Amino acid sequence: MTLDIRLLEILACPIDRGPLLYFADEEMLYNPRLQKQYRIHEGDIPVMLPEEASDVGAEEHSRLLAKAEAEGVASTPGS
Repeated sequence: MTLDIRLLEILACPIDRGPLLYFADEEMLYNPRLQKQYRIHEGDIPVMLPEEASDVGAEEHSRLLAKAEAEGVASTPGS
């Protein structure tokens, strides 16, 4: 399943209020500026609590940016 487009239009990182990259196939939202990922649980519920965000290492960060570019992953508008 994928997140509803209306939800994606309002989602932003709870820490810096910036846009996120949405990887539907990995069930995650990613903030490349802070290198934080937010998981999307069953039922398409994004967990947007700062304390639940996972840090992403340099190698994973590079992989996600390359994937976003190659697949044309758009970012959420942010606030």
